[in-house]
Parts: sequence; structure tokens; C-alpha cells
Amino acid sequence: MPELPLSPAAAARELRRRWSLGTGPIPHMVRLLESKGIVVCVLPFSEAERVRAFSSSRLPRPVVVLTNDRNDVYRQRFSAAHELGHLVMHGEARPGDIENERAADNFAAEFLMPSSSISSDLPARVDFKTYVRLQESWGVSVDALLYRSRELGLLGDAPYRRAWQRLAEFRSNGIMTPEPIEGYPGEQPVLLMRALDIARQRGLTIEKLAAGLELYEETVRLYLGAEEEPLPEVSFVDFAARRRIEPPTGLIKQASATGGE
Repeated sequence: MPELPLSPAAAARELRRRWSLGTGPIPHMVRLLESKGIVVCVLPFSEAERVRAFSSSRLPRPVVVLTNDRNDVYRQRFSAAHELGHLVMHGEARPGDIENERAADNFAAEFLMPSSSISSDLPARVDFKTYVRLQESWGVSVDALLYRSRELGLLGDAPYRRAWQRLAEFRSNGIMTPEPIEGYPGEQPVLLMRALDIARQRGLTIEKLAAGLELYEETVRLYLGAEEEPLPEVSFVDFAARRRIEPPTGLIKQASATGGE
């Protein structure tokens, strides 16, 4: 990939431009990464509270590994955008570097919520009804919207702090709970399983693959996201379309399968 601007926000805007994504909501982050040839896995791992995701560009294809510990689609989408930022800006930089992590967060914020278009949508005062509506249409959490509002100068320190207190109260009372990933096909990886489907036509099975990798079959199934039942036909499902919201123009069109470009 040609070099991007050094500024995380500028890099996010330039990548959107090169991928012809416009300035509206990203309908499906995981399927977008897969359509660009990036392998995505969703795995449970022991340090999920400390490490939400990680990525590598050392393999023949870039790889992003996400955790499913919270089963929160908004958190997963931001993590996917964060790792995309690492891949395009940092390559194999030392994990955990504070400046790199901050830059990846800034990249993800601009990639998912471009300042040029979301600024006019965000309320000038704390309004949780509006935040919930924007959460559903933009595919980002209320938390991310509050951060973004503060970054863009729409909320001062005092209302920003009060908003977080209110949000904590809502969640302690069972309000505004996480949105399960299972309801969003576009946020569930399929590229590895599609590759296995093709390989099966040449006689490769999960059993043979596990033997060749010297891994347990259960481990290989976990890495692949393999189900016991046949996988349904997968299409590019707009994140917003699930909410019966008209999808923005300029985004990836529907298709019957995914693959690298």
C-alpha cells in the first residue's frame, strides 16, 4: 500500500478516499477488511481485558485478531478500525507503545466518524436519545460518540464528565446494554471458511489441516470460525440496513461472497 499521511486523521481520510468509501458510516468493518484481503479472526484469549485485539503484517496476508469477550458489536468495530490503523501506519512496531496506540485510536475515530460529516450530527449538548440513534446509524458506541464530541469541541469538561456519570448509571440499571455481534453478519469473519470451502473441493478437510498444522481439530475450528452446520450464503449486509435505515451512497455494494482484491 502506498504511503499515507503521517497524521492519523489524515491517514484515515486518505484511506477512505482510496477505498471509495465516501464520508458516511462504514456499513461493516470486518467484511470491509476481508474484502481488501485482510484475514480476520475472532478468538477468546486470556488477556482480553488488557489486549482487545492485535494484528500482524508479517504473513503473506495481513491478519487482524479480535476478541469476543464482551460480545459487543460496537466495541469490535472500533477494535477492527484500530488494528487497521496499526497495519497502515505502524507495520510491526513494538506492541503496547503508548503513542502508537493513541495514533491508532485517532485513526479509528476518524475512519469510523469522519469529522467533516459527523460534526453536524452530534448534539451541542448531552442528549442520550440522539447518541443512541447515532450509535445505530454510525455503528459506533455511545462511549465513542462522547469521546468524539469532546475531541471536536462540542462538549466542555463539566458536561462531558456528567455525561459519563449518567452513562455509568444507565448501565448499572441494565439500560444501554451491549449489542451482540451475532445480529450483524457483516461483522462476522467468513474469509477463512470460504478459503476452506474452496480447499475442500480439492480434498482438504479440517482433519487433514489440523494434522498438517499439528493442532487439535477443535483448535483449528476455533481459528477458522467453523460451525458444525453448513454456513449460510453470506452477503454484504449494511450495518445501517439492519435498522431499516437507508444505507449511505458510495459504499461497498452487495455481493454474494467476499475475497481479496
